[in-house]
Parts: sequence; structure tokens; C-alpha cells
Amino acid sequence: MKSSHSRGSAIAVASLAFGLAAVVLPQGAAAQGLFATRSLTLETATKAAQAALDSCRKAGYQVGVAVVDRAGVPQVFLRDRFAGAHTVSVAVDKAWTAASFRIPTTDLGNETQAGKAMSGIRNTPRVMAIGGGLPIEAAGSTVGAIGVSGAPGGEADDACAKAGIDAILIDIEM
Repeated sequence: MKSSHSRGSAIAVASLAFGLAAVVLPQGAAAQGLFATRSLTLETATKAAQAALDSCRKAGYQVGVAVVDRAGVPQVFLRDRFAGAHTVSVAVDKAWTAASFRIPTTDLGNETQAGKAMSGIRNTPRVMAIGGGLPIEAAGSTVGAIGVSGAPGGEADDACAKAGIDAILIDIEM
């Protein structure tokens, strides 16, 4: 039976060997099983949501705005005082859809119309194949998405979402 001292020494030697391997191996070789991603900061997500809300207000619309991370998890939600109760879930689901499929929800709506090969996607829970959801991209990758609900029609929701993205472009361009 090994003593606790020899077990501790073995653990220390193994830890040292692993640490040295990470230092000695060529860059990237030690992390072949990992990948790095970029995501919006809370401050950037909030800036996009506020700009989208402000854009809709200027146009006379009361809306809900959601910004999600690249996985579709909500980071920020803003709802104007008279926006309908439905705008909460619809804006979040539009943003989730744009992040998940990595295309504008208007485009997804066009590609999934009845009779088209991908029409079944519309039956997936949470999918919003209507205007108002836009992916947020930086350096060729989707870093999040924004969804707007409550303006009169998908085109108006899209315009407000685009205003939100435009407000953060300088912050996310690399």
C-alpha cells in the first residue's frame, strides 16, 4: 500500500509533466480538443437592444426587443410600456431562431413556406419564421442575434433590429 506522501508526490509529478507538456508542445497542439468563441458583452447587447427600442419609438411603435448570445440564450430583454404581452416570447424566439439558424428570420420564412423542401422546420418549437430576427455577426461568425416584436409587420421589426445592430457595429468589428 502506498503512503499518502508517495501518492502526493506522484500527483505532483503528473501535474508538473502535464504543465510542461502544455508549455513545450507547439501552439495549438495542447488544445486540439478545444475551440474559442466570441460573444457579445452584456454592455454591447444592452446597447443594441436600446438602439432597436429607440428606433421603434421614433417610428411610433411599442415593441419588445431581445438580444441573445450565439447559442440563443437571452442576454437582454427590453419592453416598452405599451408593447403587447406577446412581444416578450415572440421577440426572444425571433432572436433564438436567428441565432440558431444563423440567418434572418425573414429569409427563413421564405425558405420554409408550404411546399418547399424545408417547410417542416416551421413545426419545430420556438421557430419564428417571420420578420424581426437578425443574426449579429463579427469577423465572419455569429456572435448573437436580436429579435424585435410589436411593430406593424416583419419589415418594421427588421428595420428596428437592424438599427440595433448598426449601433454596435463599431464595437464588434475586429
